[in-house]
Amino acid sequence: MFKKNMILILLVIILAIIPLVINQDAEFGGADGQAEEFITVISPDYEPWFSSIWEPPSGEIESLLFALQAAIGSGFIFYFFGYGKGKKVGNKAVK
Repeated sequence: MFKKNMILILLVIILAIIPLVINQDAEFGGADGQAEEFITVISPDYEPWFSSIWEPPSGEIESLLFALQAAIGSGFIFYFFGYGKGKKVGNKAVK
């Protein structure tokens, strides 16, 4: 089991590093900026119907907030997975 986990961890690390080695000068931006550029190419007079209430002071803060949102969401989801699994195992132990 330990060997299997170590192989999987190694594969994940390799998959994370390969794009950085292949495209060393690449800019890994998000899809939002690309979509905005494409919309302005298709329709130069397009005006967004919504603007942000608050703009983060930097890209790093924006990334931090995105990661925090993802962590809270996954914590919430996996809490209920674990809760359901524990409840199921607990019910089997009582019977």
